[in-house]
Amino acid sequence: MKRIALVVPCFVVVLAATTHGQASRIEPVHVSAGTVLTFYLHARLNPTSGDSVDGLPKGTLLRVKMLDSIDSTVNADGTGFHGTVMSGLTSSGELVIHSGSEVRGILVLLRSRSHPEGFRYELLITDLTDQGKSYTLTASLNPSLTDSPIVSTSKAAAKANPKTTESGATH
Repeated sequence: MKRIALVVPCFVVVLAATTHGQASRIEPVHVSAGTVLTFYLHARLNPTSGDSVDGLPKGTLLRVKMLDSIDSTVNADGTGFHGTVMSGLTSSGELVIHSGSEVRGILVLLRSRSHPEGFRYELLITDLTDQGKSYTLTASLNPSLTDSPIVSTSKAAAKANPKTTESGATH
């Protein structure tokens, strides 16, 4: 009977030590208004719409000045943001997107197989309005939306354009 009295507390201690929860540490995104970030254009869902934006190749760099602050520790998944295009984009020698065009996007929490926690935050541009014309597109801070290595917002912008101002972007 004494053995059982000793075994039960030991068993409880072993279970308690092995069942503690895993700490979730998804890398946060902090971007202040006024920060210039570089986004990568992804393939459009409907590329046969005949828009001049269709001529922009996947991976085209889109420099955007953030008009709103985004903080994943405060803002919920799906929170929208606005920005303006810093420099125009050309395709086949024609100016397709003008400087000052408005972009709209969202903060998203994406499932990621390669991330140890299974999730990662991403800023996605979903719409662009240029001279009254609205375009649906997708652009992100990473060159690929598939399980790419995690890149902080400040590092992604600096790597894509070393002259980019990074005031206010912290990670």
